[in-house]
Amino acid sequence: MLIWINGAFGAGKTQTAFELNRRVSRSHVADPELIGFAIHKMLPASARRDFQDRPQWRSAVVATLADAVAAHHGPVIVPMTLVNPDYFDEIMEGLSTEGVDVRHFSLVASPDTLRRRLQTRTGYWLGRAAGSDETWAMQQISRCVTALATE
Repeated sequence: MLIWINGAFGAGKTQTAFELNRRVSRSHVADPELIGFAIHKMLPASARRDFQDRPQWRSAVVATLADAVAAHHGPVIVPMTLVNPDYFDEIMEGLSTEGVDVRHFSLVASPDTLRRRLQTRTGYWLGRAAGSDETWAMQQISRCVTALATE
């Protein structure tokens, strides 16, 4: 089984995933963001945008998570924001085609709560020192909250 924990940036996905991992024996956390970071490392800076927009990220996520579920005798927990409906459908349908039993959950928080949580991250303070009032994650709050308010 794969447990996908969705939510806006700052909603607590990673914290929840590792708390579940601590409490559920034989569980494993698999973070698709790592695939995105690898793709970014291989591209020149000018080509580094949202890695979810890259088809190779989406196909690699499906293939890698299907492999993780097949190789592991316990639940695989995935903390990942996924709010583009087309990408969501593509990944969920791909996992279903691979025979993966996916349980999807969304963590929901108000924009004020998300902003407050994101302001505690190091990246926010580094950005402030460089003259930026918002991180990329903060700029995504409205998009994520709106998308996660629908089925």
